[in-house]
Formats: sequence, C-alpha cells, structure tokens
Amino acid sequence: MTQKNKVDLLIIGAGPGGYVAAIRAAQLGMSVLCVEKRKTLGGTCLNIGCIPSKALLSSSHKYAEVKAQTPFADVGIEIGKLSLNLKQMMAAKEKVVTQLTKGIDFLFEKNKIIRKKGTARFLSAQEVAIEDEATTAEVWQARFILIATGSESTTLPGIKVDEKQIVSSTGALSLTKVPKKMVVVGGGYIGLEMGSVWQRLGSQVTVVEYMDRLVPQMDHELGAALQKALTKQGIHFQLSTKVTGITEKKDTVFVAIESADHKQDTLEADVVLMATGRKPFTEGLELEKIGVARNDKGFIVVNERYETSVSGIFAIGDVIPGPMLAHKAEEEGIAVVETLAGQKGHVNYDALPSVIYTHPEVASVGRSEEELKATEKAYKVGKFPFLANSRAKAVGETTGFVKVLADPLTDQVLGVHIIGADAGTLIGEAALALEFSASAEDIARTCHAHPTLNEALKEAALAVDGHAIHI
Repeated sequence: MTQKNKVDLLIIGAGPGGYVAAIRAAQLGMSVLCVEKRKTLGGTCLNIGCIPSKALLSSSHKYAEVKAQTPFADVGIEIGKLSLNLKQMMAAKEKVVTQLTKGIDFLFEKNKIIRKKGTARFLSAQEVAIEDEATTAEVWQARFILIATGSESTTLPGIKVDEKQIVSSTGALSLTKVPKKMVVVGGGYIGLEMGSVWQRLGSQVTVVEYMDRLVPQMDHELGAALQKALTKQGIHFQLSTKVTGITEKKDTVFVAIESADHKQDTLEADVVLMATGRKPFTEGLELEKIGVARNDKGFIVVNERYETSVSGIFAIGDVIPGPMLAHKAEEEGIAVVETLAGQKGHVNYDALPSVIYTHPEVASVGRSEEELKATEKAYKVGKFPFLANSRAKAVGETTGFVKVLADPLTDQVLGVHIIGADAGTLIGEAALALEFSASAEDIARTCHAHPTLNEALKEAALAVDGHAIHI
C-alpha cells in the first residue's frame, strides 16, 4: 500500500450528499477521495432526477401557457401558430444538466478533491476496493468512510420496468415522443411532477394511487387542494385503487386495477410510469462482510452522529431512514464532516422543507394538522388565500393559500403549509422561522416588501390571532 492511496475521508457516491460533504471536508482541511460510478458527478438528483425534471417542468409549463392562450390574451399578448419540438426541449434539459455537472467538476478541482470513477466495495472498516471496467482495481485506505450511495426506483411485484413502455422516472425524463395516454402508478412527488410534464405536452394522464389522497405524508388540506387544481388542468385520478397487473401487447400497455370496493377495471396506455417510491441503494458494497447493520427495509442504521454499527463508517441521505430529499442529504453530509473536524454538526429535522414542483407548487415545513391531532397537541390556525394577495392578482397566480399552525399558549410556529405559485421559494422564510423557534407574531411583525407573494405568509401569521388585514 502506497502513501498516495491513503486519505482522511473516503466518500462513496457523488450525489448531493456526497459531493457537498466532499467540498466541506476539503474546506476543513481533510484529504478527500470521492468514488462515483457515473461518468458525471451529481448523482441521481442532478443527472436523472431533481434537475432534469425541473427543467422539463419549466419548459412544459411555458408550452401549456402558450397553448391555453388565455393568460396572454387577457393581458393583450396575441400568439400565432404553436408547435412542439420535443427533441429541442430534451436537448435544453440536457444542457442544464451538463452545465451543472461541469460546475461540480470545477468545485472538485478547486478544492483538490480526488475523484475516482467506479464502484466501491468494503474490504475492511478502513479499506475499500475501487473497480472500474476500464482500469485495474485500486485499494484505498481512509480514517473515515462515508456511504452516500442514494436510492433507486422501486416497482410493484411482477412488473418489470423496460424504460420504453413501462418506465421509471429515468425513462419518463427521456421519452422521444409524447404518449397519447399515460398511466402514472403512484400519487407522490415524482408521479405528480412527471405526470404534469406529459399532460402539459398533450398526454391524457391518469394517476392511480393506492391511498385515498394524494401526497398523504403532507398536510391533507394541501393534497386535496392540489388534486382539485390538477384535475382542473386535465389529469384524471383513481384514488383508493391498486394495480393488480400490467401486460403489454404491441404498442399498448394494459393496466389492471381494483378499487377499494373491489371493482375491477383496465386502463390502456402508451406508456406507464411506475412512481411507487424509492429504496436505498447499497448493492455491491458488501456491507455484511464488515458488519454494517441495516433495518428490515434495507436502510443503514446510524446514530445521532450518522455513524453506522461499525466505528469510523458513516452514512447519510437516502440510504438511512428519513425523507428522501436532496437537501436533507446535503445537510447530513455537512453535519458529518463538521463533527469529524471537531465542530458541532447538526440537522434540525423539524425544520426540513418539502416541495412538490407542480403548478401550483406545494411546500411544507414542520408538522401537519394530522400529525398534531395524532399526538393530541393543541394548535391554532391562520390561513390566507393568494386570491387576496395583490402580487398574485397582478401576475394572475391566485390559486392556493398559506396556512400557519402555531401553539395556542406560546404562539411558537409548529408548521407552515403553502400551495401556490413559488411555494418552494416562499417556504424558505417559514423554515427559517422554525429554525429560530419564531412565533407567529414574529412573522406577522416582520416588514415584508409590497407587493410580493411573501405577504401572504405575513397575513396568514396575522390570521393566527384573527388579525389578517386583507380578508
């Protein structure tokens, strides 16, 4: 073993958690090696997830607005013939991905982070073999090893994803033509976002969801409002319905479904998107060989320092329990390396925002009404509709509302839930409020610029005590 094959920190996976941890560790003076099986950095999020899907959501939204004509005609903008160049739209998406992956390349070089393409497997608690088809296997040693290998799409038993007619989110991001009919299995974040993309571009989209509501992990009032908005846009929903089988015949896919009252039916589609969730990806690491414990769902078990059952080996992001969110992984990665450097790394999961990038967007932070009721926690509610917000009126984005939940005795904010334009951006202020244990009055007495959508949050905070000005 040569000296050059030793580092302070070896990170397996260059997704949001891994690459951010690598950069922060290098800033703190550690020697860092990051192993990634893809040619490009950024993981699932940047290559085949968050970023390309948001690019398509933006492009498809612009197309749908022009196609509808109404928002433009109402303000005196007349548009002529419309056509869709799907190939160019996909190329624009790839351009964004390429620019951002190259940006991470630059940051790795700037911070002198060693990068290795290949797959990693544990030889011991401090030793990893890195293998790539193009090179001979290398063995590296590290004082600390961080597992940040992310997750992969799941499917239903007996249903094989071919990325042609039966696709995962990966395939749905690269379709070469607009399906006439698409069935989306799963009414969560991924299914609703990708279903929105293809519905806007001309598909007849039906979402099949096993639960009786959309995004059941979010505040239920948001889910109901989102379903109403998406139904108005043309997406069909089959709730409380399970998929019992999928068969392919030539160019048609037949989806057998069964409702909660045992009524059976068959849906026909050109493409079926399996959006039934994700599972931790640890294949090939040989965790059993060194004794890294996992729970019954395959997640790596960690303590409050993100250390696994094996001393010196840590894990973050989608491979450990908790929401599968890129920003969660980033914060955990920073917390780990700062702790290793002797600092006080910490993640406040009570202030972790969640966003669905449909139109309208949906965003939440903190506890939902359902969670508060389940724990018999008293709370008071303040709501304010975007219909009464002057900026929303001016830009024609009046769908949705802001809801603030606060403690009736201390007035501390317990949760904020938003459905409306730019909800994903607006939730940042609410997350900050929870991080600093702010009261609803703190938000209400903070001066907000006028006219802005943010004023709806101020008004909802005022409404907690019945003092909203504009309703």
